[in-house]
Amino acid sequence: MHIAIAGNIGSGKTTLTTLLSKHYGWEPQFEDVDDNPYLNDFYKDMQRWSFNLQIYFLNSRFGQVQEIHKGDKDVIQDRTMYEDAHIFAPNLHAMGLMSTRDFENYQSLFKLMNNFIPAPNLLIYLRSSVSNLVEQIQKRGRDYENSIRIDYLSRLNERYEAWISSYDQGHLLIIDVDELDFQQNKEDLGTIIDKIDAEINGLF
Repeated sequence: MHIAIAGNIGSGKTTLTTLLSKHYGWEPQFEDVDDNPYLNDFYKDMQRWSFNLQIYFLNSRFGQVQEIHKGDKDVIQDRTMYEDAHIFAPNLHAMGLMSTRDFENYQSLFKLMNNFIPAPNLLIYLRSSVSNLVEQIQKRGRDYENSIRIDYLSRLNERYEAWISSYDQGHLLIIDVDELDFQQNKEDLGTIIDKIDAEINGLF
């Protein structure tokens, strides 16, 4: 079984991936942040490094999904390939931070890769307000995220909502995280687990 968690920067994907992997015994697949050779450069100069970063993520996540379906373990994945293609790359292009040539090249590659991998059995989308995202980003204190602008997060949020509203690749569970503290509050985590249990039971 392949479960994936989607959501904007700071929505709690990695935290929830960790907690759910422990609860269910699923194998976690995390976004490659610490070893990403482009991330620091990208936040310093988005226009120069946007294409490189998006290709790196596309390749990394495509490889993750291939490995998931080669194995026989239940896996929970932190962020999906769809988010790069439907949210981050188009946003960079719209902001003038990725050229049309690079964007069209990227989209062509994504469409080709997407033909070779199945969608997750269940996609969990963490819906968050921009103010909550900003608060969470400040709490975790990653140096390379200090320069993220509020208007950038707002643009991403709009694209997330547009993508989720038309998502038809498989089962979808939307969780509003603004009023939840699933990292510290066991009841909040239990609420999410109950919703996931209901979805999983409906898969089989």
